[in-house]
Amino acid sequence: MITNFENNFSYAQKLDAADDLKDFREQFYIPKHQGKESIYFNGNSLGLQPKSTLQYLQQELDDWARLGVDGHFDAINPWVTYHEILTRQLCNIVGALPHEVVAMNSLTVNLHLLMVSFYRPTKKRYKIICEAKAFPSDQYAFESQVRFHGLDPDDAIIEVKPKRGEHYLHTSDIVDAIKKHSGETALVLFGGINYYTGQLYDMEAITKAAHEEGIIAGFDLAHAIGNVELRLHDWKADFACWCSYKYLNSSPGGISGIYINEKYVKETSLKKLPRFAGWWGYNKTTRFKMARGFDAIPTAESWQLSNSPILILAAHKASLDIFEAAGMDRLHAKRKMLAAYIRFILDKIIADKGSEVTEVITPANENERGCQVSILMHQRGRETFDALTKHGVVADWREPNVIRVAPVPLYNRFMDIWEFGQIVEAVLSK
Repeated sequence: MITNFENNFSYAQKLDAADDLKDFREQFYIPKHQGKESIYFNGNSLGLQPKSTLQYLQQELDDWARLGVDGHFDAINPWVTYHEILTRQLCNIVGALPHEVVAMNSLTVNLHLLMVSFYRPTKKRYKIICEAKAFPSDQYAFESQVRFHGLDPDDAIIEVKPKRGEHYLHTSDIVDAIKKHSGETALVLFGGINYYTGQLYDMEAITKAAHEEGIIAGFDLAHAIGNVELRLHDWKADFACWCSYKYLNSSPGGISGIYINEKYVKETSLKKLPRFAGWWGYNKTTRFKMARGFDAIPTAESWQLSNSPILILAAHKASLDIFEAAGMDRLHAKRKMLAAYIRFILDKIIADKGSEVTEVITPANENERGCQVSILMHQRGRETFDALTKHGVVADWREPNVIRVAPVPLYNRFMDIWEFGQIVEAVLSK
């Protein structure tokens, strides 16, 4: 990792010239601002469209027009098994085995489905441990699941907060909370990356701490998948879910996915492992006999409910094929470089303007962050964000005073970061 960065035009150009992933930018549509490509740092909210997406969609539209219902079996990519062709690529991204993963539904739907199976409160163990300021959908899911079981969220949900005067959690904070509440906790459920601060949690350590106390450990990977290295199977996480429209660039509201550790997927009895059942989770060899009684597929697929949304899966595959061509090792290496460079640029600005104006609340340690860097504005926050937008920077504003930026390795350049720094410095100098 480079530690002696430079804050100048020619140096940023030099980094881009040496980038062996630089040509992948041409595979995406970059939104324009006043006739010029914008500085798109919002892949943590919505990834950009691959230029190949239209081709992938058109293939399925053509097969639908040509075959009608027979496309389920006779399309070039038969629709009945379309979801299966994505499994290998997803396994490579999340670090899982093929029978542990399936693409299905949307994120919060999947979170609820997984909590049906893995949040099973008892009179003694009924609490959920999560991070404070989890993404709102997660908070709402926790609250509604707890209420569904007749419990009080104020009692049943334990939020782990940073220490006074700090912005993010230490792993020891989380482990201590698990140990402290072990006798009354049914589930530990964290985001892989906190959406607000950009902190990457140590999922392996969290899982280990939970398991040592006999507690299930699950993760919402919305901000982690396609962003940071994941090894869910090796970490022995019990379950996880994610969306695909952020770093995976798979269309607005695109398909979600789930991971379920292999020790659970072979349990097909709904009495022993409850789940909400649907016909696409039913034994594939006898599915169309339409028999009564749920015969679960002995893989993560048994958590599927309905047949797959093919056009959404096609958009997903367009992006996953790009990920496969780029290679996860190269993407992780460039992501670390981009995050380090934007942190370097921002640290220079903060040193000049003063921490009373702004500060970065994302951990400096590269093993505790992904693409996203969150900037806490103590002064002129909304004014600064609006000025960035006016200058063609697509970032994200989070109330009350945080600007989130996320340079991603598939389509962002080091020159984007340098130009961003120049704009921020100019705005704050006014």
